[in-house]
Amino acid sequence: MVMILVYMGLGLVTGLLAGMLGIGGGSVVVPALVFVFGKEHLAPGLAMKLAIGTSLASILFTSLAAIRAQQKRGAIDWSVAAPLGLATLVGSLASGYLAGFLPGVLLKEIFGVFLTLVGLQVFADWRPAAHWRLPARPALMGVGVGIGALSAILGIGGGSLTVPFLTACNVDMRRAIAISATLGLPIAFFGALGFALSGQHRAGLPPGTVGYIYLPALAGLTTVALLVVPLGVHLAHNLPVTQLKRVFGVLLILVGVQMVFGG
Repeated sequence: MVMILVYMGLGLVTGLLAGMLGIGGGSVVVPALVFVFGKEHLAPGLAMKLAIGTSLASILFTSLAAIRAQQKRGAIDWSVAAPLGLATLVGSLASGYLAGFLPGVLLKEIFGVFLTLVGLQVFADWRPAAHWRLPARPALMGVGVGIGALSAILGIGGGSLTVPFLTACNVDMRRAIAISATLGLPIAFFGALGFALSGQHRAGLPPGTVGYIYLPALAGLTTVALLVVPLGVHLAHNLPVTQLKRVFGVLLILVGVQMVFGG
């Protein structure tokens, strides 16, 4: 019961940050779950794989809500979202499956580097200049495969990769965010499927797992996160978000560095 409350508390924090600062859930969920699983005396490598798989599964639900909201607004450009989505499907399934066989410590270090870069981007509020145009469909799908593969390894929905790419290709920010929301679904579903398959019959997994997906954590954090995202959006209009982003950026940098060098 205590651990369910911990996971619900994590869902509260994740949902608020997503709504208030626009921070992707995986950047918060993965390191937090690694910490919690470590306190449950799971081996570090196993804890990292469980954290990534569970994070991807949770993004599946939040991305469905995001797609529904964006579609209601008519904001999704399916001429771009469809080929990118098909490509991320391939990349995320292959990467999610193969990542289950990589050393957990290596995954932790890769995620730490990523988190440090995200922290720097959040702190500086960096946005790429629009230097390019969207590539032709074959090249666009190649980018999608890469986004899906990297996102599945990291346990993220891909927004921190997709939005900068699209805005650099002269896509309007709101349109880029809407397209990115659609990619979270195939990335999360097929990435989580890959981790579920690669974790079958893995020794040392706690009860309540499907491969590398831990169902109690998934239920606790997803339920609460979906409920509080609207509250985070409301708070964004009443709090000094710029200052909060900088503080959170520093926190991400510190956590990222610790994951790389902390063992």
